[in-house]
Amino acid sequence: MHQPHAEPRRSIYFDYQVFDAWSPSQHPKEQHAPVVIAGAGPIGLVTALALAQHGVYSVVLESERQVSEGSRAIAFTRRSMEILQQVGVADRITASGLPWNCGNSFYRGQRVFRMENPHDPDDRFFPLINIQQQYIEQYLAEACAASPLVELRWGNKLLSLAQDANGATLEVDTAEGPYTLKADWLVAADGARSTVRTLMDLKLEGASYEGKFVIADIRVDLPLPTERLAFFDPGWNPGNTILMHREPHGLWRLDYQLPPSETPEEALKPESLKARIDAQLAMIGHAGVPWEMDWCSVYSARALTLPDYVHGRVLFTGDAAHLLPIFGVRGANTGFQDAQALAWRLALVAKGVAGPALLASYSSERVAAAREIIDEAGKSTRFMTPPTRGFRLLRDAVLSLSLSQPFVGPLYHWRTSRPHEYGTSPLNSADDDSARFAAGPGHGAPPKNTCLAPDDFLLDHLDHRFTLLIATDDPALPEALCAEVQALRGQGLPLHVMAVGRAEPVQGVDDTLADANGHLRERYGLKAGGAYLLRPDHHVCARWLRLDAPRLRAALINAAGLNKEL
Repeated sequence: MHQPHAEPRRSIYFDYQVFDAWSPSQHPKEQHAPVVIAGAGPIGLVTALALAQHGVYSVVLESERQVSEGSRAIAFTRRSMEILQQVGVADRITASGLPWNCGNSFYRGQRVFRMENPHDPDDRFFPLINIQQQYIEQYLAEACAASPLVELRWGNKLLSLAQDANGATLEVDTAEGPYTLKADWLVAADGARSTVRTLMDLKLEGASYEGKFVIADIRVDLPLPTERLAFFDPGWNPGNTILMHREPHGLWRLDYQLPPSETPEEALKPESLKARIDAQLAMIGHAGVPWEMDWCSVYSARALTLPDYVHGRVLFTGDAAHLLPIFGVRGANTGFQDAQALAWRLALVAKGVAGPALLASYSSERVAAAREIIDEAGKSTRFMTPPTRGFRLLRDAVLSLSLSQPFVGPLYHWRTSRPHEYGTSPLNSADDDSARFAAGPGHGAPPKNTCLAPDDFLLDHLDHRFTLLIATDDPALPEALCAEVQALRGQGLPLHVMAVGRAEPVQGVDDTLADANGHLRERYGLKAGGAYLLRPDHHVCARWLRLDAPRLRAALINAAGLNKEL
């Protein structure tokens, strides 16, 4: 019988809640769900909330009875915040997180590069925000608890699974013993050590790196701005690298590389931690400042992915699907994009609106994204932790040259996580006007957020449906388009129609965005009669200089995987 810890985790700043364990004796009926999600980490919970927005019920299995321990994922990108806005928790994160947009790289006590991420009036969110992972999990868990379409089963551990053409049969262990749970679809969001992946004997492809890092969350009062700090080859840790991030509630996160011969057990001894943290504080000019340890751990950089995220009735997402180096804030940020890309497709399939073939595009898009990230992250990781003597010689040459040659500085910059553009997705329209546009996001690109008025942005108006964004000066949508929209909705397709450019309401649409100064139309290259079609994950799948009903129907049938005969 599975007996997870019932004592709250220790923390100097976070009050861990121990949730009631779900017990089979209290639910004697046969256990079945359209979707079961293994893992109540950030990715599993976002998937559940996104499915709920589509009206799909899911059961989330979590072996523990508390959210995760320690800072873990710490920096979240603007795109992640836009995704978290879509599932309703961005405001809470904004209220408690620490936004930032600059990073500094130091070598031998000299700042040799300063990274500044752009942040302009059209962005609701900062390029990055720091907040400990357990806060995000707590906010997401509370949002799930408020949803009638999400059942979060704490203290439920997946033991085994079998699948056939119709679904998966799971054996789940609890404090009362095991029970059987059937699912039409199983989402594996159970993290780096995925039980689902192990049970299915699936192998990740890619590279693991030798360099090990200690993570240490400490409470310390440092009069420094919220910016990322990177120290290469510091005097107290020669040849290695150190990262520092400010966290909410007076915490700082230190990531420092270990010598190759040192074991995790040795590195996590209190005397070892103290000596190194004291040395780091001394190096940045704050020797003797009192500090208090909250949590520490050891990790290694890996750049691995499954070659396919769809295996029959089992779908992989987040760290269960891929393991990415943290350099460039790629782990959870990539996982959020997975969850968003998967949920709408799975919802359409689970509701019978689209066929299972639609899920293949989830795998092809997200595996391509992971491989692109692995390529970029591999370069970053080799710079941070040179795997061979040759790489180290090259890295050290760059470091030395940067002291006298400013042009070398940008070589320190590792590309930060960004939304993947699905430029070659099969869901993109083949006969639209995308190639003829002079401005705006193209095929597969995420939307350009746009400030419409004070505290009012374009993405505030987008939800979980397909969105038709059409520029018009007319008082009503053409009858043929209205009829097509209604016909597609009648087939179960979630479609939201927004008119852009007219101050008064437009008949036949759901919302009208006045766009009085034409800023939105300018950013999207739109003139009257033109339109964009955005997928439920907000990526562009079609755009037209002038839209007509047949091309709208063709684009939506292709993007949603609808039966063309309907």
